[in-house]
Amino acid sequence: MRVGLFIPCYVDQFYPNAGIATYQLLRKLGVDVTYPTGQTCCGQPMANSGFEHLTKDCNNLFIDNFAEFDYIVSPSGSCTLHIKDHLHSEEAEEKATGIRHKIYELVEFLVDILKVKDLHARFPHKVGLHQSCHGQRGLFLTQMTELVAPYFSKPQQLLSQVEGLELIALSREDECCGFGGTFCVVEEAVSVKMGKDRVKDHLTHGAEYITGADMSCLMHMEGILKRENSGVKVLHIAEILNAE
Repeated sequence: MRVGLFIPCYVDQFYPNAGIATYQLLRKLGVDVTYPTGQTCCGQPMANSGFEHLTKDCNNLFIDNFAEFDYIVSPSGSCTLHIKDHLHSEEAEEKATGIRHKIYELVEFLVDILKVKDLHARFPHKVGLHQSCHGQRGLFLTQMTELVAPYFSKPQQLLSQVEGLELIALSREDECCGFGGTFCVVEEAVSVKMGKDRVKDHLTHGAEYITGADMSCLMHMEGILKRENSGVKVLHIAEILNAE
């Protein structure tokens, strides 16, 4: 099994430890993982802003970097979903189709492909889990609590294997944090209010850390936490699953 590691540009630039933890975790689990150094942005910011027709070069570069791997894994639900739903190429549509079917967000790869049962991780802290909208409603990492359906949570399944970790209960566990990519720019006031509400739920229930599968959402909440001078920290789930 050859795995290509796709690290979104905002993770690479602002939260490299999340990317490093993802690589280290996959290696610990015996995965033959490679980071293609020619990769850049997947094109999601342009597509979200209504300029998907300008993502041609991003798409073709992504295909050039990742077409030959058995699987592609990324520590970002939103970027993974973008590739799954929007990667196309006039020059190499067959390869694009293959990539759309073999790219996985980290959590779903660990649960659905590797079927991890014992992570040998330790993180003795109270942790709040944020369910990002792309991961929950697009990748179905977690069942939505508003549905009359059996509940499941792939992130919780992995976090339950971490020694010493206490996962706190939230009042509104499905609630959006308000980030929404370019939404936080064009609707700043609404975005901030949503973020404050989401952070308050974690603080009220005693979280020491907030984690999730999308560093973008965590970045949004981290900004709010810092402005409120809170001691609560954010960590990508890969950093917790990789902790010893």
